[in-house]
Amino acid sequence: MKVAISSNGTDLESKIDTRFGRCAFFILVETDTMDFEFIDNSAMALGGGAGIQAAQLIASKGVKAAITGNCGPNAAQTLTAAGVEIITDQSGTVRDVLEKFKNNQLSSSSSANVADHHGMNDPVTTQRASQTPAVGSGMGMGGGRGMGGGRGMGGGRGMGGGRGMGFSQGTLSTPAPEKNLTKTQELEALKEQMRQISDRIERLEK
Repeated sequence: MKVAISSNGTDLESKIDTRFGRCAFFILVETDTMDFEFIDNSAMALGGGAGIQAAQLIASKGVKAAITGNCGPNAAQTLTAAGVEIITDQSGTVRDVLEKFKNNQLSSSSSANVADHHGMNDPVTTQRASQTPAVGSGMGMGGGRGMGGGRGMGGGRGMGGGRGMGFSQGTLSTPAPEKNLTKTQELEALKEQMRQISDRIERLEK
C-alpha cells in the first residue's frame, strides 16, 4: 500500500510536519517493502489553496492514505473525493508513524481536524510573505510624496492640500483621485498640476 506522510525532511528518520498543505516535503512509502521517495510540496508557499493543491499532488501519485498532523477542510474534502484515507494528529518520526500504521494502530478520518488556513502563520510562511512587497507601499500620491520618497511639484504642495503629482527617481507616479472633491474641483486640480508640469518643462529646457 502506498502512503504519503507530511515531513520536515527527506528520509524515514525525519520528523512529521504537522501542517499538511504547507509541509516542506511528502515522503511516499510502499508499506509492503518500505521503499520510499520524497517529493517537494510545491503548494507550501501559496497564498491560498495550499491544502487543495497538496492533496491533488499526492493523489496524483497513487497514494491510498495521507498521514499528517493537521488537515484543513479543503484538503480533507479533496483527499476524500480522491479516495485517499486521512490520518491526522500524528507526530514523531516518519518511521515510527509508519510502524504504527502497519500494525493497525492508527485510525482514519474523513473530516478536517483544524480550521482552514491553519498553517498560514508558521515561521516559514510568515517569512516568505514578509519578503513579498506590499502593493502600493510608499507609492502614488500621499502628502506630496511620489514613489521612492520623491517630492511633488512646488515643494509637495500642489492642489488639494499639498498633494502634488509625485515624482520618483526618474519615474512619474500616476495621480490618484482626490477624496471628497467634486468633479469640477478635481478637474481644476488636474489642470493646475498640468500647468505646473508645463512650467517645469519650460524651465528645464531653458
